[in-house]
Amino acid sequence: MECYTSDSCDSDTREQKTLDLSSQMLESLSLSSELKGIVDEKDCAENYEIILLYNNRIKALPDTLNRFSNLKILDVSNNRLTVLPDIFKHCQLTSLIAKHNQLTNESLPKSFFSNKSSLRELNLSGNQLNFFPEQVLDIASLRYLYLGGNNIVNIPKDIWKLNSLQILSLGGNQIIEVPESVGHLTGLQALVLSDNLIEQLPASIARLNQLRSLLIHKNRLKTLPTQIIKLRCLTELSLRDNPLVVRFVRDMTLQPPSLLELAGRTIKLHEIPIRAGEVPLTLMRYLGAAQCCVNPKCKGVFFDNRVEHIKFVDFCGKYRIPLLQYLCSSKCITGSWESREADNNPHPHMMRKVLLG
Repeated sequence: MECYTSDSCDSDTREQKTLDLSSQMLESLSLSSELKGIVDEKDCAENYEIILLYNNRIKALPDTLNRFSNLKILDVSNNRLTVLPDIFKHCQLTSLIAKHNQLTNESLPKSFFSNKSSLRELNLSGNQLNFFPEQVLDIASLRYLYLGGNNIVNIPKDIWKLNSLQILSLGGNQIIEVPESVGHLTGLQALVLSDNLIEQLPASIARLNQLRSLLIHKNRLKTLPTQIIKLRCLTELSLRDNPLVVRFVRDMTLQPPSLLELAGRTIKLHEIPIRAGEVPLTLMRYLGAAQCCVNPKCKGVFFDNRVEHIKFVDFCGKYRIPLLQYLCSSKCITGSWESREADNNPHPHMMRKVLLG
């Protein structure tokens, strides 16, 4: 779409769609005066669909913006906004860009738009938000949500309400946990969670079958859910600066098993029959908690003591990612089973593509 700016408001200038007041050192009062002149004197506010106010010194937006009834896109980035008032109920905005301001959770409106909101894009990156703004969850039409570079500590469990989202950007915050409900955002094509404090991802991430880009570098991830290999559309995966990358060399931890565990392993390995009433119920439950060794060449089991093993798995035919497995013994790591795995990896260099991000 071509954009034009003009001082005149002739009825013939139908192409006039953009009011560009960016980078003019405008403050709140001078902006209010400028917009009031357009509304009162030129009477052509309805001509504008795009208003660009970025790179100014604006601290508050004037109520006059409500008079621009056909306004679709408003960019107020890189200003000094300390409040974002509820002034858009009469505008069917599709895009609100207010990144790099001084907005807090308390300075946001209680409700961004009317129930019939047509908002597709909301960008509040680079502000001073401490929590995910709950009122955003009411914008069902939202497709692109950018909240990076704040101090947000949570992703709400009700994030599933934004089921039209295609891009969710939450990088550069203080997020510790990713809720299972993220898996309901099945339309997501890009998920940015980089530079947070996340220690693990939910298995539900495998439901994001349209996901193309997953950026999770600079977190505290030690493992990835095995279900991640189901993301067949994924073409970009960034893992750098996570513990799982640092410890991609096998990390084994094994404490001497207790006599109880050794006895339980023997019973399971030799299939010794145990009938109810012969042993206490607590031991029956214990025996039922046995976990099989993932080594297909081993029939062993384990209970409390196990060996942690990082295994590299083919992913999307492009690279190999490290996944954590649990084995019953350190002997299960060496030998023919692992050798065959190495032989089946004709492209060991592909590992570096994902580890280096």
